[in-house]
Amino acid sequence: MSLPALHLWLLALTFPISLVSRTVGTEDAPAPPNFVVVVADDMSWDDAGFAGHPHIRTPNLDRLARRGLVFDQAFLTISSCSPSRASILTSRYPHRTGAEELHWPIPSNAHLFVDNLRDRGYWIAAGKWHLGDAMIDRFDSVLQTDTSGFQLPSGATADNAKFRETLEGDARSGCADWIPLLRSRPEARPFFVWLAALDPHRPYDQDANSFSHEPSSVRLPPYHPDTDKTRQDYLAYYEEIHRLDRFVGLVVDELEQQNASENTVVIFLSDNGRPFPRDKTTLYDSGIRTPFIVRWPEVIPAGSRAPGLISSIDIGPTLLDLAGAAPLAKSDGKSFADVLTDPSLPARDWVFAEKNWHDFEDHSRMVRGERYKLIQNHYADLPNTPPADAVRSPTYQEMLRLEQAEGDQSLARQYHLTTRRPFEELYDLESDPHETRNLALQPRYASVLGRLRGALARWETTTGDYTPTRRTADEFDRISGAPT
Repeated sequence: MSLPALHLWLLALTFPISLVSRTVGTEDAPAPPNFVVVVADDMSWDDAGFAGHPHIRTPNLDRLARRGLVFDQAFLTISSCSPSRASILTSRYPHRTGAEELHWPIPSNAHLFVDNLRDRGYWIAAGKWHLGDAMIDRFDSVLQTDTSGFQLPSGATADNAKFRETLEGDARSGCADWIPLLRSRPEARPFFVWLAALDPHRPYDQDANSFSHEPSSVRLPPYHPDTDKTRQDYLAYYEEIHRLDRFVGLVVDELEQQNASENTVVIFLSDNGRPFPRDKTTLYDSGIRTPFIVRWPEVIPAGSRAPGLISSIDIGPTLLDLAGAAPLAKSDGKSFADVLTDPSLPARDWVFAEKNWHDFEDHSRMVRGERYKLIQNHYADLPNTPPADAVRSPTYQEMLRLEQAEGDQSLARQYHLTTRRPFEELYDLESDPHETRNLALQPRYASVLGRLRGALARWETTTGDYTPTRRTADEFDRISGAPT
């Protein structure tokens, strides 16, 4: 019997599910694990030291990775912030949450996996809130104000640029109240704490840190132009990652000071990819692949790595499994608890993701295996426009400038940022990790294409997915990013 299985077996005997019982453990039985989930806002999977970036300074994330388990192939269900978080907490694909578009709240009749943890006796708390008013009462404590007491207006979200601009200093990170929140927990109950950051979301805080990466430290993908403005744009992004890293370190240190570290499962991930053109809101790996660390000193071997595929909708089933709580009645996820002690175990054959309206109209779907990926763009007449804040970014504006100067040779045209896309995109991630060579029309990949088409079609049928017949208007101009 594996250690997690033994742990759960003991819990099942000694920790009955009850709203009345709040016991966290006895002399004869282990306490159920605590959970802290830290969610970055717009951080790419490979923009950290532990993920292989040679220059970004992430000492605390690197320490977390050395003491825990890194999932090298972890994926999100969508590359859009609030729908991604709704998907995680409901353990369902975005089109099954009722909150599949940007800023849509989770419906009041939705079931969250934290509901089952609460039934198990857990204290449930959240930092940054991004899920609508109907879900707030599912948590014992929710931080909706910054340190100066700024209250979110009805319908606003904490990553709105106007909200962020009201904040000062560390409050702009979205992380400043994490430690007071951890200190407010009741000692007699196990806890689940959801810590969602603002960093490294645009607009960038130029005072995020003073460590000052040099422009030469920037690592650019082949689809971004190598100009001074692009490198400066990346540097501001790097600095916000470094600030977020500092707060992750404070959380880990606080757990140790509370003597809660050994039996607390800490998970770090991002809600979507880098907020740059052809990254965030796309179904490329730079949009939907996430950094993913799990640390649990009592159980997980330090310094381990898992090569298999997992999805963010698997988080809820896994935590319920570890807590000995009732599973979700309706879930698209699956527990990867066994992988925590044996990282070589396979978790998934396929991961799926979707793209819906986010500032601009779109509808695309994706299936990915270990090596190949298929994207189907159902609105193929539309370009692959970045989100509005990335449209306004120096990087995108540099791409548009070069497009005017270079015409059809520009990166913006080459990667369909200003021109219509193909209906299907097929990529070999082993030979083409940046997904720059579409293989969908090459006859020798016909069998691969057919296999992925079949997997995607089965998923769409099983999950009740469909393509809307009516379009939704864009909220911003696709060239300037200005409101329409």
